[in-house]
Amino acid sequence: MPVHETDVCIIGGGITSAMLAQKLSELRPGLGIVVVEAGRSIFDVENRGRYRERAIEYNEHPWPNDFVEDQQAAGIISMTMAVGGLALHWGGACNRFSEEDLRLKSMYGLAIDWPIEWADMERAYCEAERRLNVSGEPSPHPEDRRSEPYPQGPIPLSYNLQVLKKWAEQSGITFSPLPMARNLSPFDGRGSCCVYDTCGEVCPSGARYSPDFTFRQLMAPKKIALHDRTLVRRLVPHDTKSTIVAARAVHQDRPDEVVEYRAKTFVVASGYCWSSHLLLLSSGARFPNGIANSSGLVGRYMNGHRFLNATANIDDQTFPGQNMTHSLISREFFRCAPDKPFVRHDTRVWESSAGRDPRLRTPDGRLLLGDELMDDWRSRSRGSSVRLRAYVDVHPSADSRLTLDAAKKNRYGDPMPRIEHRFDEPTRAREAATRAHVNTSEGDYLDHPGGGCRMGTDPATSVADSYGRTHDHENLFVVGAPTTPTGGCTNGTLTFVALTLRAAEKIAAA
Repeated sequence: MPVHETDVCIIGGGITSAMLAQKLSELRPGLGIVVVEAGRSIFDVENRGRYRERAIEYNEHPWPNDFVEDQQAAGIISMTMAVGGLALHWGGACNRFSEEDLRLKSMYGLAIDWPIEWADMERAYCEAERRLNVSGEPSPHPEDRRSEPYPQGPIPLSYNLQVLKKWAEQSGITFSPLPMARNLSPFDGRGSCCVYDTCGEVCPSGARYSPDFTFRQLMAPKKIALHDRTLVRRLVPHDTKSTIVAARAVHQDRPDEVVEYRAKTFVVASGYCWSSHLLLLSSGARFPNGIANSSGLVGRYMNGHRFLNATANIDDQTFPGQNMTHSLISREFFRCAPDKPFVRHDTRVWESSAGRDPRLRTPDGRLLLGDELMDDWRSRSRGSSVRLRAYVDVHPSADSRLTLDAAKKNRYGDPMPRIEHRFDEPTRAREAATRAHVNTSEGDYLDHPGGGCRMGTDPATSVADSYGRTHDHENLFVVGAPTTPTGGCTNGTLTFVALTLRAAEKIAAA
């Protein structure tokens, strides 16, 4: 049995893993750090333009083999499992949560307070923005005041977004450019934005932050060791003490051979789904309900936010395709007066080509060619189509949970996860008020999910403390999305990164 010994073993190779490994290597140069990722390394920037071309021409997937065939979960929103994780595909949105998210119980009598003071969280946000090189414009709302400016100014608005900003602000609501982790000029070995408009798929210039760049920078000088295509299946506790002594894994090329990782500190950075899954899989005689689960809350309080959509047609003329991945955002309704029904959401506006693309057939199936095709296209491209979205603050019940599905197993016989999101009673009770405030169609899943290993001060009602250290095992940390008690009402990646960077100092000292 191959055995690897190190100081810190990080399980998972996504954006929180990359940020943690980078900061640990700075805090303690020479620290032994091993990152173990179930998926493969996709270190092929030079090929990504070609992948994008083939996706356009042949409808091929632009990220070949970015998943593990039989590591699937019911209720998960992405199959991505590769070095870089979901942040291989993200658009780069870097919105902050607000102080209300950390004080829901204190301010509104709802859900739970986070065990973090806002000033502490705000400092972590500033560090996350520096490392991701976020481009943004300060919020017009005084409650969103910042202790440091954005590393870069805002991404310039396209002509289309300038038109839509004027249209949207007729409502009396102020909109700003969406903050994004996208270089306006070369930074940290990555290029500048060329407005390819493919941020959610492939960024050929490397302008949008992607964790694979960080991992390559850490590997070249041997600051970390990266073991890809290696699935950690179990955490092994000490026979008598509360510590974790090993992580047992299997490499895809050697399925019958156990690989063991021994470390002083273990960090689970596998995202909202696979972190809880690993802890539950690691059950045994001493811990029959799984690792770090004396509270019974591993896999519970799975969160995220509901989203509401609408499309509007307006008379102002725009020309779709300029920069459709960028948007406007308003935080006008991020706050809710205590004497009003609780409704919190952000408000987003994008340009859209809905109903305005060229087509070869009429709705009744008649073929369009030549001048008829162009006349039809011109007739439908007058004015503008606008995409609207609101991410709504909803709160999970204890039964919003991840469980092990014995009926669905991977090649090694491990039961796969099943995720079911459920809302607490106050959330269900205010659904009518939410719909009255934002009258649009509703999404059928929760976006930017988290939870399953929520943080707190009481070991009976939480899995980890505010730094992700599990209450049950002093050398086991969980970082990122799983630790969030609630899901907020805006994109969550910056928050997951900020929480991880805040935890890094504790992990370095462990």
